This record gives sequence, C-alpha cells and structure tokens, in this order.
Amino acid sequence: MAILVDRNTRLLVQGMTGREGAFHTQQMLAYGTNVVAGMTPGKGGQIVHGVPVYDTVRQAVRETGANASIIYVPAKAAADSILEAADAGLDLVVCITEGLPTLDTMRVCRLLAGGATRLVGPNCPGVISPGQAKVGIMPAAIHTPGPVGLVSRSGTLTYEVVHALTQAGLGQSTCVGIGGDPIIGTDFVAVLRLFEADPATQAVVLIGEIGGSDEERAAEFIGREMSKPVVAFVAGRSAPAGKRMGHAGAIISGGSGTAEEKIRALTAAGAQVAELPGDIPALVQQALR
Repeated sequence: MAILVDRNTRLLVQGMTGREGAFHTQQMLAYGTNVVAGMTPGKGGQIVHGVPVYDTVRQAVRETGANASIIYVPAKAAADSILEAADAGLDLVVCITEGLPTLDTMRVCRLLAGGATRLVGPNCPGVISPGQAKVGIMPAAIHTPGPVGLVSRSGTLTYEVVHALTQAGLGQSTCVGIGGDPIIGTDFVAVLRLFEADPATQAVVLIGEIGGSDEERAAEFIGREMSKPVVAFVAGRSAPAGKRMGHAGAIISGGSGTAEEKIRALTAAGAQVAELPGDIPALVQQALR
C-alpha cells in the first residue's frame, strides 16, 4: 500500500509538449508510472513518447480514464491548469511549477476547499511511492521501497535525506514534497494523517524549515494523534530574522517562524529532532527498533 500515488495511478501530464514536460514524461514512463495522456491546448493529436496528447483535460480524462495530473506549465497559466484538472474530476493534482503569485494560489486553494481534488504543491518536487509510481521530478535511482514515509518542504533536502536513508538500508513507503511556498495545497498535517493510516509506513521523517507555522501545527498533530515514530529536521537554524532564505515561505518575520520555535514544538510533541540531515538514518533505525 502507498499514499497518494501507486500502481493504480493513471497519470495525465499537463504541459507535456514543452521541453520540461516531455523530459519528465520520459523519466516517469521509464520508472514504470502509468502515464496515459498528455494535454497542451492546440497540440491535440500529437504523440509524445508513445502517449497521446489532448487539447483539454476533460477530453483526456474521458478518453483515457486519467485520475491524476502533474503540471509543467508556466507560472502565469498554472492556476488555471490546476482548476481545469479539478473541474475534470481528477483525484490528485501535483503542481511542479514555481513562481505562482500568492494570490493565484490563494484563489485556487479557496476554490478547491471541500472538493474531491487534492493539490500537492505548487513549487514542489512531487510524490513517489518507490517501486510503484513516480509523479514528479525527483531522481528515481536514490529511492527504494521500504517502511519510512517522508514529507518535506524542501526538494533538495528530500533528495539528500532519501539518499542517506537508502544508503543505510532504510527504504521508503512514499515520499511527498509539499513545496516551499507560503501557501500550498497539502500541508504537513494532511500528509501525516495519511501516513498514520498507511499500514506500509512504520516511521515518518518530516523535513521542515524556517518561516510560517506549518511545523508547529504538525507538532500539535504528532502529539495528539500520531502513534508512529517521527524523526524531524528543521533547516535554517542560522538564518537571520527578516532574510528570505531559499523558498518564498522560508522567512522569519516578527520573531515567529524561527527554527528554535519549531524544534521546541516538535521535541515537546515527542518527535526526535536531528541536528544534521546526516543524523536522520540513525534516529530512524533507533525509532524502528
């Protein structure tokens, strides 16, 4: 079992005919993901890597039975692409695109609230259930199936930690990059809830960073509802207040959103917090024992 994506995922690639979309379509197909359709307005009828391209999402869903989409379109069109996918009834939309205006993301999240479509992202690396399906841009070779679920705001740290886990013999059930923007479709708590219910996940790694209060909300959930061990890491301990570090959401403002606050909350909730990313595998091994 896996969360969000698995062997039953029938993937539609929005923006497939662009250079990035075509490249990552090839990578996802090579991994074994069931990519059933592409979509680019005005490009319907083309074939990319053996996959048919359609002019609209609704047409692609009707013809292929797609149940999930991944978005590789420019930022100015990404919000409308997400809403088009939701209007077509897709269960999952993964938005890789970065640089979405915050107001666009706010509008999208408000319109999706209470609906059947889950948005992961924007500005995220995607989701992978090793050995089953890859819906994103992560390097597949570093992943291996196993019992550790991972959720992260940082794409780069996701890759670093996954590689370290794999090197330590710790495979992953599902890895979810939720994105580093101030407003995102799926937060830590939503993914933690899925991992808690997933029998294939025995321990969880949470990678946070400075800015916002997502990690504090995650800590509340961990302390209240998680029965599985959680190992966490919070990036940005040395970041000065008022300076944006990397992600749009990684900024300390008004004295809130500091690494110290997040570490304190996670520790109080019972999570093991690593000093360095390289410390995570040993803490996971200890938690599993």
